[in-house]
Amino acid sequence: MTFILQSLSTKEACAHETLHPSWNQFRGPTANGKSLSQQLPIRWDETKNICWKTAISGKAWSSPVISGNTIWLSNATEDGRRLSLLAIDTKTGHIRKDVIVFEIDDPMFCHPFNSYASPTPVLADGFLWVHYGSAGTACLDLETEQIIWTRQDLPCDHHRGPGSSPIFFDGAIFLTFDGFDQQYLACLDAKTGETIWRTDRSINYGSDNGDFKKAYSTPTIITHNNRTQLISPAAVATVAYDPHNGQELWTVYHGGFNAAARPLYSHGLVILCTAKGDRLLAVRPDGKGDITKQQVVWKFGKSAPTRPSQSVVADQLYMVSDTGIFSCIDIETGDVRWSERHSGRYSASLVSSGQRLYACDEDGGCVVFQANPESFEVISENTLDSGCMASPAVIGNDLIIRTKSHLYRISSPEPFDNKS
Repeated sequence: MTFILQSLSTKEACAHETLHPSWNQFRGPTANGKSLSQQLPIRWDETKNICWKTAISGKAWSSPVISGNTIWLSNATEDGRRLSLLAIDTKTGHIRKDVIVFEIDDPMFCHPFNSYASPTPVLADGFLWVHYGSAGTACLDLETEQIIWTRQDLPCDHHRGPGSSPIFFDGAIFLTFDGFDQQYLACLDAKTGETIWRTDRSINYGSDNGDFKKAYSTPTIITHNNRTQLISPAAVATVAYDPHNGQELWTVYHGGFNAAARPLYSHGLVILCTAKGDRLLAVRPDGKGDITKQQVVWKFGKSAPTRPSQSVVADQLYMVSDTGIFSCIDIETGDVRWSERHSGRYSASLVSSGQRLYACDEDGGCVVFQANPESFEVISENTLDSGCMASPAVIGNDLIIRTKSHLYRISSPEPFDNKS
């Protein structure tokens, strides 16, 4: 059921679409949560600045992706037997299509904290790729809205469910399988689904226990000193690969496992969040082989997140930990500018909009705070009826927020209202 809410001025704001690039993947077009709009709403609740609210059945923690007038959500039943795609009209919130992608007779175990549809789809060149871990990967033609290929022959025991999202680069789709039983990356031809390369992890995990080999992170493609690299965090280490052939370029060992945050690249540094071990570190992506001793610039061992990815604004790295500790770090030196405990538990990644950042928690709260290196400055605290495991998306000057039960489009005719 869809509810159309709010005043005429807000409805008019919702109806106005912009030409900003679509939110096409996990953490958006720049892969770092940065919104091109600096006019996102800063205040809302269940009765204020809601364009529409649509109930979403099932259980899925994937983030929305947007193409034209359609929001796409991957979805799953709680038992993992039905894996699907929802097409939702951006202007009305109406679910206009529910595509069954896979039906699974005997789903693997998935931890109750996770879901069978946690990886976020990716959009490019008129196609959508949706990934449910080892349960299957599919490509959908956005014009015909028909599935044109599927793969269900890439095995992996996720042990607690899938988490790594697919990414697109140069005509290929990259999939990450850091499971209990095996750990590898696969590169598929985006249009045919055929395997271009597969590379097994060569990491020295220091243990035969598969529980210490798991990870849930999504890779990032960077170009540094004219060298294109696929940065792929795993348990214990992060490896950079040549995306064209899967050859290893360098490895940095940092310890930890179960990491889910996506790497950031800024100021010539790769920012890695490792869940345990060194927790958070900055790496200069140069050299070959094991670069742990030569290229680690700084480490941050306190209050680093496991699941939420960070954001960079100007020269500062902003983050929120799983337990609600907000921090600001100088990205070049690793010096802590401030760190404060706030309320809430967090899984969703940050979104930045100009000098503001958005942190949505697991219970329905969303803290909007200023990108201020001097102090933790809260602009507003907003509440919805259900919490977020998925990260927000952006369309024009509006937020698209997926909670555990609903999808919202949030808009404000006055995004820069007073902080009081």
